[in-house]
Amino acid sequence: MTERNGDLRHSDLPVIDIQPLFTDHTGARAGVAEVIQRACRDNGFFYVTGHGIPQEVLDDLETVSRQFFALPLEQKMRIAMVNGGRAWRGFFPVGGELTAGVADIKEGLYFGSELSEAHPRVKAGWPLHGANLWPSELPELRKVVDDYMRLTTAAAAALMEGVALGLGLEADYFATNYTADPTVLFRVFHYPVPDEAMPSEAWGVGEHTDYGLLTLLAQDRHGGLQVKTPRGWMDAPPIPGTLVCNIGDMLDRLTGGWFRSTPHRVRNVSGHDRLSFPLFFDPDFSAKMKALPMKAARPGGREGEDARWDGADLQAFEGTYGDYLIGKVSKVFPELGGDVLIEPS
Repeated sequence: MTERNGDLRHSDLPVIDIQPLFTDHTGARAGVAEVIQRACRDNGFFYVTGHGIPQEVLDDLETVSRQFFALPLEQKMRIAMVNGGRAWRGFFPVGGELTAGVADIKEGLYFGSELSEAHPRVKAGWPLHGANLWPSELPELRKVVDDYMRLTTAAAAALMEGVALGLGLEADYFATNYTADPTVLFRVFHYPVPDEAMPSEAWGVGEHTDYGLLTLLAQDRHGGLQVKTPRGWMDAPPIPGTLVCNIGDMLDRLTGGWFRSTPHRVRNVSGHDRLSFPLFFDPDFSAKMKALPMKAARPGGREGEDARWDGADLQAFEGTYGDYLIGKVSKVFPELGGDVLIEPS
């Protein structure tokens, strides 16, 4: 491992072929599960191949996303998040999202599971449930996003079976107890080339952890993702044919800290516009976040690891995943938070 740019190291994150998780071969699944368990324990970040997402789907997603972000701002603002209401969907401009109270140098699109007005949770006024917003200028975006979300959600569900097996649980443990109706959120982020008006210390997105169980991230070829491991900050550059996987706060919570949600950040220094595509596969909004059975929850952080970047104690959290999620996203978009936090009637 070599040093680069002072305290930043080249990535040595593992690359894991998860294709055996889509089969019924017990031995092969167990072998992959053990590798996943080590990666979750050691870094909380790894690359995956064998995820079942064809390259043409990824190519189509990048193409149509670039077309959207090339639209004039006034056209993009026609589907601004304020128009998504309690569903928390749509477009936000550069500087419209905060990380730790600081504006990110990115713009983006928020999507989630498509729910009609007739869905019981939508009718009841549940936050973060509802319909997506789609630009009329690019009708093809909907099919591309729907295809990608469907395939990536299937990969995430298979990965959670691997996580369960690696923890000594039944493969369907999470599906039975937490993700029978998962919270699936998808983002398309565009990181522009920083200009002279932006401060030199500005980040595309600052240091943070993700909120739920797993994130699966597709990157374009330009890179910029950095991961804070026990060995220091590392680049996590794009590797063709892979997705980046990382665990979130609630998997940290459920395992009693045996797995740790790993801080990460983005700075676009490529000289090119950058796209990234994170999908968050998380517990049911109403699922209570209690620790796993004792055999799977093994309290204790990684050796040499500092306290959490934000000082939070995840093991002290009690409540539903929805409670945790709303508390987080209302700080990301404070101008929308008041509407979303209002209790449904």
